[in-house]
Amino acid sequence: MLYKVRDEITKDYDVIIIGSGLGGMTAANILGRHGHSVLLLESHNKLGGFATWFFRDDRNHVFDISLHGFPVGMIKTCRKYWNKEIADSIIQLKDVRFVNPQFNVQTDFTKEHYTQVMVEKFGVAKETVDAFFSFLGQMNFFDNSQMTNGELFEKFFPGRNDVTRFLMEPITYANGSTLEDPAITYGIVFSNFMSKGVYTFKGGTDYLIGKMKDELLKNNVDIKLQAKVEKINIQNGKATGVTLNGKVIRAKAVLSNGNIKSTVLNLTGEEHFPKEFVEKTKAIRLNSSSCQVYMGLKEGATIPYIGELVFTSQYPTYDPARLLDLKVSSRTFSVYYPKESRPQVENARVAIVSSTNCHYDDWKKLTPEEYEAEKSLMIEETIKGLEAFIPDIRDQLEVVEAATPLTVERYTLHPKGTSFGTKFEGLEVSMNLHKTLPGLFHAGSVGIIMSGWLGAANYGAIQANAIESYLGTGA
Repeated sequence: MLYKVRDEITKDYDVIIIGSGLGGMTAANILGRHGHSVLLLESHNKLGGFATWFFRDDRNHVFDISLHGFPVGMIKTCRKYWNKEIADSIIQLKDVRFVNPQFNVQTDFTKEHYTQVMVEKFGVAKETVDAFFSFLGQMNFFDNSQMTNGELFEKFFPGRNDVTRFLMEPITYANGSTLEDPAITYGIVFSNFMSKGVYTFKGGTDYLIGKMKDELLKNNVDIKLQAKVEKINIQNGKATGVTLNGKVIRAKAVLSNGNIKSTVLNLTGEEHFPKEFVEKTKAIRLNSSSCQVYMGLKEGATIPYIGELVFTSQYPTYDPARLLDLKVSSRTFSVYYPKESRPQVENARVAIVSSTNCHYDDWKKLTPEEYEAEKSLMIEETIKGLEAFIPDIRDQLEVVEAATPLTVERYTLHPKGTSFGTKFEGLEVSMNLHKTLPGLFHAGSVGIIMSGWLGAANYGAIQANAIESYLGTGA
């Protein structure tokens, strides 16, 4: 059932899930489908976590926050853990563009086309390209390799900043990964994307989350929105439920879909963990944050086709630090053409979302006046950047808004507004949480492997299986 805001919860559950990102929802759906009593609690007024959207101008404009794009594996994941209707709505992006001072490339983001471009445009020997992709395919998460991304690219493409940019820049745009991060994180994620391209959901995030909510309710998952959990309750060294609005709700297991550091240090409390585990948790680094500019076109306005996902930069070389700078000169444009993105909506408007990476602290330290000035400048620079592709775009726009890391933090409760959770080391703490404190599990974004739409959903499935094993022991 879907609880109303004022409804009192009067029963116990097998599992309580805190947060309804794709990881939390997927775990809830699996556990509910398998007959467990599940309560899904969400602090916001709608499901989805960072997979979300918002409307403007009496719903004439709708903006997706994080829809473009994910690997082909999402089709299998949705078919297995959700339903065929959701899986069948996943479609491939046909045209991904890179426009910067070093090259201008259009690609479908498949291994075959990437190989062709690297050989024909960048002049790399095919044997080297094949060896590189073979090396990526053989990388194993369980290998204890200390190789960094920078060392990986130097091994195969020494001195080729342009090749590194072609291969690495999409990942840096996505979550702020740098050349110092472990190569395994790049290898696994890029191998996923490179297999058969980049995909998105036809119909928009609101349509998808609506279908997921229907499936959750069909599988008897109880849902309560605007329900901010105050703490995770621990008794005799085990998680026993949560406190919500001063009321204790009991459960045999608790799954947090929030940030791992917040889960351990705030919601639970470090006094319930060994000192070494707390120190590891405190040492986890957060990923960088994001800024977005949302642009909605006037009724009837059209634009020339410029591609569906455009990575553009004015910076002369690939430099991850510059991609995170407050005075950014690089951004990604996600273009939502109505017929492709929202065919179910009559007279849907064109929407364009610009995304940039940034540091939370750069925005947090600003005075209110400086903050508004920087937002206005970001909007102006974004429109100027878009004018390079659509010269008359300024006259076509009806709605323009911007979001910063502070916006993300406000709505998602993620520390420092990070949209991709933690760096790689967060995964070890997350996976060992229930081994350290029985009954307490985690499925939030930890490391690039368990982030993004596919990683989040799959991590929810992994943790659902772990919870079922725990419940099977009579916990």
